[in-house]
Amino acid sequence: MSELKVGLAGLGTVGAAVFRMLERRKAELEARTGRTLRVTAVAARDRSRDRGLDLGGVIWFEDPVALARDGDIDVFVELMGGDGDPAKAAVAAALDRGIPVVTANKALLAKCGVELAQRAEASRAGLHFEAAVAGGIPIVKTLRESLAGNTIERVSGILNGTCNYILTRMAEEKLSFHVCLGEAQRLGYAEADPTFDIDGFDTAHKLAILTSLAFGTQVDADSIYVEGIRQLTLADLEAADDLGYRVKLLGVAVRTETGIEQRVHPTMVPKHWPIAQVSGVTNAVAVDGDAVALTLVGPGAGGAATASAVVGDLFDVARGARGYTFGLPVAELTKAERAAMQRHEGGYYIRLAVVNKPGTAATIARRMADEQISLESIMQRRPDGAETARVILITYATTEEAVRRAIAAIEADGVISALPQVIRIEKD
Repeated sequence: MSELKVGLAGLGTVGAAVFRMLERRKAELEARTGRTLRVTAVAARDRSRDRGLDLGGVIWFEDPVALARDGDIDVFVELMGGDGDPAKAAVAAALDRGIPVVTANKALLAKCGVELAQRAEASRAGLHFEAAVAGGIPIVKTLRESLAGNTIERVSGILNGTCNYILTRMAEEKLSFHVCLGEAQRLGYAEADPTFDIDGFDTAHKLAILTSLAFGTQVDADSIYVEGIRQLTLADLEAADDLGYRVKLLGVAVRTETGIEQRVHPTMVPKHWPIAQVSGVTNAVAVDGDAVALTLVGPGAGGAATASAVVGDLFDVARGARGYTFGLPVAELTKAERAAMQRHEGGYYIRLAVVNKPGTAATIARRMADEQISLESIMQRRPDGAETARVILITYATTEEAVRRAIAAIEADGVISALPQVIRIEKD
């Protein structure tokens, strides 16, 4: 029986989980692929650290690029992270050698995906990345292979477990954003600097990859409109609950008449939607095709879930499966015509902190009417002793551009005392 020699760069939580999974599933993988999958070489920063792994007989490289370039390996697994070197240099070195690469690095793919796909095509090496998006959910293969007979109209989902955990705790336990963020950091769901997660950039990187797979476009994270959850308050989530919605940070890519609209932002979704039921650190991805619509739900991060996706890719490598990185040759990937966010149409939740003076309500109504924005409902609450009232407006379908112009006019009128809150609403 032939052997697939695996070079593993990165022995953190995910790398160690991959090593253990290959050992634990050795017999089953051999039976299904006809090959022995074995880690024969590794690269990691701290050789003295006790990882609970039997590394006897495994060759150790200090430099992951050296492992990729010179190691006696058949496949290179990159689990270091980061959108630059050494991850990029190591992946490029492996592809240039003509050996397949498996990676979980969404930041690298979002920034350099097209370049790396070109290298893979030039050397006829596969670039596999199921673990880069939504952890254990097999969404990459679903879009690239299983739904190849569909024209995809929309891909959307909860792609960041940290944000979903925070929003779930806020809604269910009536806690503030900062309390929930602190708890997420204590439990290891959020980094000491949580900016990448809570400001939406992690979701944007993953969405850029999904957009390429769904619509045959070049990966372009810079073309995504991004809003995070930092500005959300408990009052917003309580209002959503009263209105029959839950708030989720969604990544959305949709085909429109003017191009591909890509956006990441907090969204109110009806409680009965499957995606509204997804809580905690779980991820979910919904795909709407012309023949099939489906929603996939599962663990979006963690050692076991990510390792499962990595080993799935190694399974494909062992069987000799290889295709175009993003489903099409790089030369056929189009530069997506970016649909302006200002043209996004839908309902909106608008929260205003309104000063207590005559004519305020009339001013707000007039500015909305000026932009031809129809209001579905208006709620006003004034906490005891407060000098300002909280006014919540729910609009019928309108455009982002109209909402922004109306709010700018209201601010200029001097009738609100704090920055407005705007959340888009997805309706049946």
